[in-house]
Amino acid sequence: MAMPKQVNVTQPRARKPVVSIGRSMSKAILPLKAAPPKRDPNVRNPPSASHRILLSCPAKMTATKHDRNAWFKGGIANCQVTLAPGARAYRMVLLGAPGVGKGTQAELISERLGPCQLSTGDVFRAAKTLDPSERTPALTAALDFMKRGELVPDETVIGIVRERPNCLRCPGGFLLDGFPRTAHQAEALDAMLKDLSMKLDAVLSYDLPIDQIVSRLSGRRTCGGCKAVYHVTTKPPKVADVCDACGGKLIVREDDRPEAIRVRMEAYEKSTAPLANYYRKRGLLVSIAAEGSPEDIYKRTAAALTARP
Repeated sequence: MAMPKQVNVTQPRARKPVVSIGRSMSKAILPLKAAPPKRDPNVRNPPSASHRILLSCPAKMTATKHDRNAWFKGGIANCQVTLAPGARAYRMVLLGAPGVGKGTQAELISERLGPCQLSTGDVFRAAKTLDPSERTPALTAALDFMKRGELVPDETVIGIVRERPNCLRCPGGFLLDGFPRTAHQAEALDAMLKDLSMKLDAVLSYDLPIDQIVSRLSGRRTCGGCKAVYHVTTKPPKVADVCDACGGKLIVREDDRPEAIRVRMEAYEKSTAPLANYYRKRGLLVSIAAEGSPEDIYKRTAAALTARP
């Protein structure tokens, strides 16, 4: 008996349902162009985008977190900071008497604008924890002076910075804090930057009336036990004269007494005046009022930097 031939039957493809969206709806799903912002005719030069970022952006301008190992160790160590696209690399010096909030501003500037904070004080503190084999020659000499209770000479401090050329070359820029302290050190810094084909953008000088500095510093209280620091106005302990952390008694350090503060301020003004004049003559000194909150002071700083060519 003959078998019937098999016939391949191709099933028709199921057609996707077509939904008409209509003319009005089809227009609605097209990408819309944002209307250009209206310009105020009364404002001749509206703030640029970079100006607005400087004034308000709390985000970091660098792509990587600052790693200051190169600053602490010196030698051939390299800075790993990468500048964000479109950001400017600022190369600056920071000046300001104790109590003006210079350290807080250094942190804000470094965080928001990108430059590495290069503090000579941090180098000295870090050096004490480094193995002697990791210390550069100038740093070793500086520690010897400090152990003897002597001031570190200009040439030794200059040598410490000179041993760290890769930090001055940092792609994110730099913010020198604690150097230079004298006109002689400033001249040496100029020579270093010239050798690197670089120059300073600005020298930020934070100014505050001496009476306000005395008020800020004389309000500090230090725990005699754990050394935690408080302030009677801005950071008071939960219980008067008692440390929140360890329960120790809070004391006024000798150098936080009003009379001692005034002596220190007079010495600072006398030693810093030639340095300020050095940078003023070169058109680099930018004076900034250090009154108000840290954010207020930062906004003045950002505005002053943006106003510079």
